[in-house]
Amino acid sequence: MSRPPKAGSDTRARILDAAERLVTQHGYAATSVRMITREAGVPVALVNYHFGSKQGLMEAIYARALDRPEEPRVGYLDRLEAQADGAPLAVEVLVDAFISTALRLTQRENLSGTVFKQLIGQAFYEPGNSGETFFPGEYQETIERYKRAFQRALPLLDEAEILWRMYFFVGIVAYVMAGKDALQITRLYRLADAGDTERILSRLRPFIVAAFQAPPGQGPALAGLGSYDRI
Repeated sequence: MSRPPKAGSDTRARILDAAERLVTQHGYAATSVRMITREAGVPVALVNYHFGSKQGLMEAIYARALDRPEEPRVGYLDRLEAQADGAPLAVEVLVDAFISTALRLTQRENLSGTVFKQLIGQAFYEPGNSGETFFPGEYQETIERYKRAFQRALPLLDEAEILWRMYFFVGIVAYVMAGKDALQITRLYRLADAGDTERILSRLRPFIVAAFQAPPGQGPALAGLGSYDRI
């Protein structure tokens, strides 16, 4: 059995740096392992040695970008719950906590806000790739913690309803952070704050809070969908 090529202590970081640059420029699907290793100046075998696969490499990019050992991803939520002394946190507080944490991720020193937002866009919106597969499994803890907090804040909603509202919430935040504007509304109407992630998320806050606080129960089914074919 052949031994993997020897790698210096900085080889893993060089591969990650190269992958970040290329995926940001070309997208996940268009960036091959050979492109990454050529950019990093290392043998192809070292990607498998360090990351197992291209998918593993992408997960490592996010793990490095998001990792902050001194502050767990639910650390802010922990502090808020401790200050509440057992009382449920208000929906507004939970929404603010999630949004402020997302904003802090764009200000990390090891990965610029611009690059992080572009990577978010590639992960969530690039055709043929599912964003959830790019995030390490440990982030399930964050979803679970926020789910429990929202359940305490909104006792009239069942678990499925809470999860669906979180699904929409996280999707919208990722969309904003990625700088997406599918309908070109901000450009066509020259909206103020276009391109300012922090101010856009501030505008988003009351919309999300109202959505979480909406009464339980499904709305009426969309009837006669086939009629749209005749429009």
